[in-house]
Parts: sequence; C-alpha cells; structure tokens
Amino acid sequence: MVDRRKFLKTVVTAGGIALIDPRLVFGSSHLRSTEFFGIHPFIENNPDAVFIMKTNVDTKTNSEEKKQAGFVFGKSVFVFLSESEGGVPLTHSVVIKPNLTGRGKWMEGYTIERSMGVVTDAYFVEGVIEALKALGISGSQMYMREVNSPDDWAEGGYTDMAQRTGVDLKDMSAQVGEIAEDELIWRDVENGVWFRKIPYLRPVNAPDTFLINIAKFKAHGMGLTLTAKNLQGTIAHNYQQHCKSYYSDMNMSPAHIVPDAKETIMENYKRHVADGIPRWDKPGSNGGIWQETWASRCLDNNSVTKPNLHIIEGIYGHDGDFIRGPSLGDDIKDGFATDYMTNIIIFGKNPFYVDIIGHWLGGHEPGNFGLFHLAKERGFISLINPMKIPVYEWKADGNAVLTPLINFERTPLKTYYLQRNYNGQNEPYWHLCNEPYDYNETGIDLFNTSDRPEAFVLFQNYPNPFNPLTSIEFRIPKNGFTRLEIFNARGEIIDILVNKYCQKGSHMVIWNSRNYPSGIYFYRLRFGSFSETKRMSLIK
Repeated sequence: MVDRRKFLKTVVTAGGIALIDPRLVFGSSHLRSTEFFGIHPFIENNPDAVFIMKTNVDTKTNSEEKKQAGFVFGKSVFVFLSESEGGVPLTHSVVIKPNLTGRGKWMEGYTIERSMGVVTDAYFVEGVIEALKALGISGSQMYMREVNSPDDWAEGGYTDMAQRTGVDLKDMSAQVGEIAEDELIWRDVENGVWFRKIPYLRPVNAPDTFLINIAKFKAHGMGLTLTAKNLQGTIAHNYQQHCKSYYSDMNMSPAHIVPDAKETIMENYKRHVADGIPRWDKPGSNGGIWQETWASRCLDNNSVTKPNLHIIEGIYGHDGDFIRGPSLGDDIKDGFATDYMTNIIIFGKNPFYVDIIGHWLGGHEPGNFGLFHLAKERGFISLINPMKIPVYEWKADGNAVLTPLINFERTPLKTYYLQRNYNGQNEPYWHLCNEPYDYNETGIDLFNTSDRPEAFVLFQNYPNPFNPLTSIEFRIPKNGFTRLEIFNARGEIIDILVNKYCQKGSHMVIWNSRNYPSGIYFYRLRFGSFSETKRMSLIK
C-alpha cells in the first residue's frame, strides 16, 4: 500500500505549483512544438539498438498496402519534437536515399516484375514521404538522390511517384567534371584509407539537411546489400564505384585518393587473411582483395555521411544478383532470383548494427562477412555478434518491445559472395554464409549489452504534454521484478503499466489516458529498493 502523504510530499516537491494549475507550469513554450521534428526519442536514446517492424502485405504488387506500410512506419518513427529534445526545424531539406541501382535490364529474361526486388519499393517510399508531409514538410523540401541507373527509374515507379509527391528526383549521373560544381558538395575524409575527398550529390551532406537512408533487403556480391553500401549511391560518378577492383582508380582525380591507398589496402588484406577473416583467403581479383578494397571505400564513405536513420525495406526480400538467382538450382548461375514476402522493416541509428541484424535475418551468420570485421577495427561498431545487439519489435503505435532475435523469422537469401571453390572446396555458386562463427575469437567487445545499462534510468515521457498516448522509457541494470505505476495528483494509483519480471536493458511502454481528464499525473518506477517518480501533463 502506497503511503499517500509521503507520495504527495514527493510529488509536490517534484511538481510544485503544477498540482494547482498545469497552465502555470506548462506555458506555451512547453507545449508540443509543431516547428521541429526528428526521430522518435526512444530510437535516439538507443543508438546501438536495432528495431524490427512487421508488416502485413499480401503480395509484392499490392501498391496500396505497400504505401500504407510506409505511411504507418513513417508516422510512428518521424515525430514532432521540441528543439530542446533535439528536433530539427521543419524548414530543413529532407533527402531520401532509396536503393535505385540498375535493375538488370541487360540480362536475358528480364521483366519488370522479376526485377522488383532489386530496388527499394517505390510505394513504400511514397508512404514514408506522405508521413513526412503529415508533419508539415512539403514535397518541394524533399529530394531523392541516386547516381545510378536513371534510365531504370521509370520502370521502378520512381518517376511517377516523384511527380505525385512533388519530390525532387533528377538525373545527376554525369561524371565529375561534367556535372556543374554547384550540384556537388565536397567533403574531406579524415583518416581515409582510399578517399581523401568525396563529391556528394547536393543536397546530401549539406547543412540544414535531414538524411534518410532506405536500403533494400536483398542479396548481392557483397553478401546482403544493405544500408552501409546503399550510401555509395549518394556520391557523384565515378567516385561511387566502390565495387571496382583493387587495381582500378575508378577514373578519380589522383589528388582525391590517399597516396599510399593501394599499399595500405594490400597490407591490411594480408593481415586480415592471417587473422582469419572468413573467406578472405579466396584468391584472384574477385576474391578477398576485392572485398577488402570495396569495404575500405565503403567505410570511408560512412565516416563522412551520417544519415539520421538507416532503414532496410523488407516488405519483400530478394535473393541472387539482380534478376539472376538460384531458381534453377544452386550451381546454375543463370537461373532467376526470387522475391519472398518477408514483411519486415529493419531500422536503427547505426548502419552496421542494422546490417548485422539484416544479414542474420537473411539466413547468414554476420561473423562470416569481412565488412563487419573492418568496421569494428575502425571503431564504427564495438561488436559483431547479432545476439548481443539489443533488438526491439517496433509497433505501429510507437511502442518498442525488447525481443530476442531468435523470435523473428529468418528468410534465406542466397548470394554468390566469395564462393568457396578453391583449395579443393566445392561450395555451390548460390549459397548462404551460415557456417558457425566463434565471436569470442574477434577480441573483447568494447561494450556488452548484457552488462548495460550500469544504472537505473527513468526518462521523461514522450510526448509531454500529451493526449491521449504517451511513451515512458526506463532502463534497468539487471534482471528482476519491475513495477511502473501511474498516479493522479491525489497520490492514488490509477494504472499499472509494468508489473513483471523484466530483462536488463531498455524498455518502453505506452500509456493510453483516454479515460482520464486533463491534469498533472505522475509515474513511478520501482525495482527492489530503487524508486523514482516523474511528472507528466495530460492536456485534452
């Protein structure tokens, strides 16, 4: 039984005159701002986490359902924020980077439907755009940028979609030197392995710009081509051709390449082979040295380009390579790829954690991919083991539920990545890199999510003031019985949101106040001897 007098003394100290009249405390400057926006605070507060939202689209050709899935996702993730909460002005430009690589039109047997899974679905992107518009961002403020394959955009639905939404989508595929300088934004790359300078398609990396990276859940020669790789399409031609061989200078100006880049890449490659990065020992120009070169360029780009959110559109996943795939058997290169209704959206703040989870959900063991080892070595991530990354199921109402990764369904997306057909090995051309990997051999992780957080934290609810839904985030440093209670201004318990044994880590719950009047309320987190109370305001 709660001690009402003690509780009232606590909340009066915390709330002051708010118990008398919320308007005296929550002046106009404290009301929910409609001039700033950003990413849902729970996502921002957990930058090392990965979120998975399930969708329910019946077929890949159901345009309305795909658009609705994008809209629901966008509405739950992109929200009004105050400036003090980290919101950016609604006057910012918004750049959306879908995966718009070539669809494989040059391949025998090409059809529009067979190539759908090669690119980010246009209707999903349109739904996200409409969600941003609902915040007050106009189509004229939004840009889609992709240097690759403008001749394929119409077949992917992007040309019509840009016209419907008013988003700026234009052909910027001319090479550096042939494209106007005012269309480029040059960025220096500190400590780059390959790049000294990179030219981006304006307004990518411009000031006052909000960048959204939307990749596709698909296989390719680099494994699964997800968010980290997708960003190379924001770079001007030829500088975006990270997949060129070790021996290629990509037709770049020598002044923009690190002078000893090739020597460094070769030294790193030999060291990584000795360290045992899986498959890195594959010989030849299309072997481990190719992947080392591509990954080095990719990481240089990711050191400069910092999207506000990384997303993998996985309403349907795609195996193989463009329209080629294992439909005729794993050893037959010229079959067709297959699209699977995977019905997931994977997203988060860190592209490499997002991609690690994406690889695992695609049937692969992430420790078998050199990109992640190089990312860890360069400090982009602190671990590779997908089981140590906090994973949350994201709900349409903006609720996040800490969920074991193994609870999510995996869909095998086969690739031709570093096929083991050397030294007497006979791996099929189309395969999964799913051999067991001992993550303890990659060194000591700089952080271990099983040990985090180190203290109890009860966050301010979001939004606040609110009507009628608000989310409450808390973190606990160990497993144990947890209770989260809601009180009215008289100190009476009116709702209990959590009353169970919880795993250590971050948690979020939603309080629906539709049955309660306007006023000041309090929420209290209890765990053993720990107790903390915060105030919130319901304004109807």
